[in-house]
Amino acid sequence: MRHSELNHTKETYMKLPPQQNRLIRKAMCVLGLVALAGCASQVPLDDKQGAPITPVSPSAPAPSSSGSSGAQDSAAATVTREIAAARAELARVKPSIYFDYDRFEIRSEYQSVISAYANYLKVDVNARLIIEGNADERGTTEYNLALGQKRAQAVSRALEIMGVAPGRVEAISNGEEKPKAMGSNEAAWAENRRADLLLK
Repeated sequence: MRHSELNHTKETYMKLPPQQNRLIRKAMCVLGLVALAGCASQVPLDDKQGAPITPVSPSAPAPSSSGSSGAQDSAAATVTREIAAARAELARVKPSIYFDYDRFEIRSEYQSVISAYANYLKVDVNARLIIEGNADERGTTEYNLALGQKRAQAVSRALEIMGVAPGRVEAISNGEEKPKAMGSNEAAWAENRRADLLLK
């Protein structure tokens, strides 16, 4: 509007009766409030806080199972080879240790037997060993049972010294009840004074 027009409008407004002036003022107030309400945000005040923004980080790539699977396969293959080698070593020794009359000390010539069984038990964690101590027919039944037990325990202790866990080995005695050779002579008695090693 130009200045002259504003003056004309003002003069016209001033000439209106007081009651109409009040109505016009009220109408202008209402229109102003409506205009302000239209500009206000429609979001509730509580929502203006907004939910906390969680930063999105790029997801890390899932670990590849092929690498761990390959390592497991390689480890399993290594164990299989070690067991096969230990089994081949066992095949080269006799599964019995022989003792002198009325003795339970292990002679040095049987060190290779002890070593072969110790190595096998260390690589094959599922294997168990039973050692059966035996005696010849001379002596009482009770004495021969005790002597057979001492022979079995001597072998068990030797394996333990070489690193085999005691729980993997069981030492029992047959006394004179399971002779390998029949007869009442030195050759038969020598065969029966022994400890047999039985893998399970």
